[in-house]
Amino acid sequence: MPDQHKESKRETVKQISAGGVLFRESGGRIEIALIATRGGIVWGLPKGLVEEGENIARTAHREVEEETGLTGNIIKKIDSIHYWYSRKEEGRVTHYFKIVYFFLMKLTGGDTARHDHEVDEVRWFPIEEALKKATYPGEQNIIRKAGELLRKQKETPGSY
Repeated sequence: MPDQHKESKRETVKQISAGGVLFRESGGRIEIALIATRGGIVWGLPKGLVEEGENIARTAHREVEEETGLTGNIIKKIDSIHYWYSRKEEGRVTHYFKIVYFFLMKLTGGDTARHDHEVDEVRWFPIEEALKKATYPGEQNIIRKAGELLRKQKETPGSY
């Protein structure tokens, strides 16, 4: 009797990405830029895959600029998040283990109207509001850590 439960081919791939928590001071308060994707349903931090020959800091700069239309200087590495996801294509399931490194970045210029086609909207939020707006808990944690770093730096005038 033939096996009715043929197992599809499975593969595991490790992906390295980087992104940023881009901040500015506005009206005496700190705001960070979030991006909306998937028809404005998902809100998060700008990030993307490391390309060949790039280090994670360069990737963070590039991805922040591509996805937000804005530029910034890296102040410091915040932390990383790790997660698994799967994709099925042509009867084949690929499991991805993804590591995303995030950097705290201070706004230097740009225009949110210049974000790329993958992004539906770019908007500035006070940190507490951004924490509520961000869709994924891992990114909420990164925003929380960025807020702590910014509070500590604000206590040291001229530090950012």
